[in-house]
Formats: sequence, C-alpha cells, structure tokens
Amino acid sequence: MSQPSLPPAMLPDRQRYLAKDVVRDVWAGLGLPVESLESLCLPGDTDNPTLPSSYKIGILAQGSIALSALAAAQIHSLRARSPMPAVEVPSKHATIEFKSERLYVLDSKITPSPWGDIGGLHKTSDGYVRVHDSFSNHVKGTLALVGLCEGSSRQQIAEKIADWASIDFETASTVDGTMANYALRSYKQWDVLPQSKAISNFPIDCTRISTGGRKSLPERLAKVGPKCLSGVRVIEMSRVIAAPLAGRTLAAHGADVIWVTSPSLPDLPVIDRDLGRGKRTVHIDIKSPDDKAKLLELLATADIFIQGFRPESLAGHGLGPEDLTKLNPNLVIANMSAFGPRGSWSKRRGFDSLVQTLSGMNVSEAEHAGKGEPARPTPCQALDQAGGYFLATAAMTAFYKHLTGGGAWRADVSLAGTMKYLRSLGQYPGATGFEAQDYKKPEDVPEEFYETRPSGFGSLKAIKHSARIDGRDVGWDIMPKPLGADKPEWHS
Repeated sequence: MSQPSLPPAMLPDRQRYLAKDVVRDVWAGLGLPVESLESLCLPGDTDNPTLPSSYKIGILAQGSIALSALAAAQIHSLRARSPMPAVEVPSKHATIEFKSERLYVLDSKITPSPWGDIGGLHKTSDGYVRVHDSFSNHVKGTLALVGLCEGSSRQQIAEKIADWASIDFETASTVDGTMANYALRSYKQWDVLPQSKAISNFPIDCTRISTGGRKSLPERLAKVGPKCLSGVRVIEMSRVIAAPLAGRTLAAHGADVIWVTSPSLPDLPVIDRDLGRGKRTVHIDIKSPDDKAKLLELLATADIFIQGFRPESLAGHGLGPEDLTKLNPNLVIANMSAFGPRGSWSKRRGFDSLVQTLSGMNVSEAEHAGKGEPARPTPCQALDQAGGYFLATAAMTAFYKHLTGGGAWRADVSLAGTMKYLRSLGQYPGATGFEAQDYKKPEDVPEEFYETRPSGFGSLKAIKHSARIDGRDVGWDIMPKPLGADKPEWHS
C-alpha cells in the first residue's frame, strides 16, 4: 500500500493508479474521445517501481508518453478519416527515455554533467537552500548576491550562504533578484503557502482564447503523410528540458519544428544534444526589429507555438497571446513555466530540481530512503520529462480542438503542476521503491533501446522514442546540429 501524503480534500486520491489510469484520467479530463483509449496497449503496466525512488516515476513515464502518442494518433485519425491506429508504449522503454539526456553517447564519449561547480544544496543558518548554476548569468548573480567575485569556489559560497536564513536567501534571489535559488521545504511547509493552493490538481489547462479562424485546411494539413503530424508547423522558443522535450515529441510524430534560440542567452549544449533531435534550429534576437519581423512572419503561418519562458515575459516584446492571435487566428499557444499562470509565484523562475526542493519532494524522498540525508533528488528529471510530454499532449489536444471547432487555443503546463500530479499518485512504502534498478550509464541500457545516427557533432547514440503507432512512422529524421545552423523558413 502507498503512504498518503495529503488529506483527500487537498489532493485527489490517485494512489492506486497505474499508467492506464493516468492516461484515462488526463484524456477524459481534456474532453477527448474516450473510445480512443481502446487503441492503447501498455506492456509492463504494473505498480512495481522502475527506478530507485519512493515516487511512482515509471507509472508517470509510461502514462505521460502514452498520452502524447495517443494524441498524435487522434489527430491522424481525424485527418485521415480512419479508425484510431493501435498505440503501444512499453513501461521499461518509457522509464529509460525519462533519462535520455543523461544516457546518450557522442563519438564514443558518455554524456558529461551539465551542472556547474557551485550549485546544489547549501546549509543556511536555519536549514538549506538549493542554488541553480546551469546558466552563467545565474552564477554571476548568486556570487554577487553574497559578495563574491566570479571564479569563487564552492567552499567560499557555502561559507557565505551559511549566514543567511533560507527564506531570506530565496527572496533575495527570486523576488528581489533574477536568479533561481530556493529554500528546502517539507510538504507541510509547502502546503500552507498560497502558491501551493493556486496550482491546479489537473496537470493541463487547455482553453479557447478566440473564435473563428480558418475556413478550410491548407493542402499541407489536408494531405496525410507518413507520420501523424506530417505537415504541422511548430515554432518552439525554449531552453533546458521540458519545453524542448515537447517540441522533440511533436517532431517524432512528423511536425516541422523550428527551434528558435537567442544568440544573446546562454544555452545548455550537453542537454541540447539530446533534445535537439527532430528539429531545425535558428537564432533570432527578438530585441532586433529585423529578427522579430522574421519570427512574426513564421508565427503568422505556424500551427503551434511552444514557449518555455515565464508567463507574460514574451508579452513585453509584443509576443503575448493577444498579439499572436491577432497575427494568426489559427494558432495554438502552448506554455511551459515553473509555477503556472496563477498565484503570486507565477512570474518566478524555476527548474525541475528547484521545484523538487521547494515543494517537499526532496525531503520526502530522503525520509523514505532512511539514510539520514536532509534531501534526496529523484533519479531523473521527472518533472521536466513528464511536464514535457504533458505539454506535447496539451499542444496536440488544442490543435485537435482547433481542427474540430476552430479558434485559437492556449494550453498551460507547469513543473509545479506536474509535481502535484506525481505526488497524488502516492509513494512506495518505506525504502521499498529504492530497490529498483537504475540506468546511470549507457552500459546499463539494453542496446535495443538505442539508435546511432550521424549528427552535427559526430556519431550520436541516443535513446529511441518509446511510442509505437500502428501504420505510422515514429522517430526523428533530423539529428542535432549547432544552434542557429538553419534558415528561418518552413519545409512543410
């Protein structure tokens, strides 16, 4: 039996859910055709742990990936005017895919760590904080906050942070500053905060934001191609894992995905090697009038816009939902953020490891492990991964609803909302979940789950997509290349 973590009044009781129940719960909640669930096959769908964790990551992995594949198949069925094709997502493959950015091999070299030297958990005067150091601007800001110069050591910053109260350091970083450093909390400490109550119990928010739109489909959408999303145009503006993973998922099902990155913002090349599969990549500086004009030209004829920046941050550049729907009344806008569009934290920066820290997940994981640790992270970026597949599902759901009823649509997914859903699945009792096998290095992964292809960086051996759709191709035709390597133009 799983151990309850919240009263039923505060959190839905999904503790007996398997992956099939996750799919049914979200699918029905999105108002999609329930009869389509009969096309889904989930081999290995059990309550057994599939990664060493108290959390039911395997169930979330299989369920979230299956949702995205089923949504792609639903769109194909509509466009082809044919019955739903069979969809299959095996549990073991889905679990391994949740660690894909850690398991690729490039020119026979294993994946290096994307993290810096000063990040992670630090002791404060009254607890702990987690420092985020993947981006150079966050490192500079944090060092400046504690009065240190660039190049300072982890020991030096630890000595400075030790004098702070945890919440003061969090506030100075996230409210007064532009960093992403958060206090370590227990579930009890998180649950009393207004922001915890502002986050929905359902992981996807999908809303029509305007009516009207196209009277008939363009040829590229009316024509049925070899993949479920052949002919669908996607613009993706994102960094890190969750939103890029959503774009990668749409690309696996045939969408023409243009990944827009800024030449003035730092990137994460280690992670980008995995998440760049299936996409063409262009540099666009939205502060440049010429560059912005080119982006607007692409968005005017796009079907889906994925963006991974804080709510309203793009609106300041004339790229908010109202601006974009005036430009393109057929557009689906799919947003990924740390805390969602509601609540006082909605505009705060945040990443998977930080949401785990601030929400009680890391404390609860450590308590279940029973090793005396103050905090323990999950063995993969579970919130990023599930959030990315939820976002892909959200984008495809909104696009399906546009195709069937017109209008422009907005979809929102957050890391905190994904955390809340994972938490509602319950946890394995005591340390029993930690008995599962982990996949820490490529040698731990059966070769059947890999594919090897030439890329812009050398020979890339990476995890294949775990979804299969009967009669449809699934997978990536484009391999990663340096950011900004392509022209800003559609292929479809």
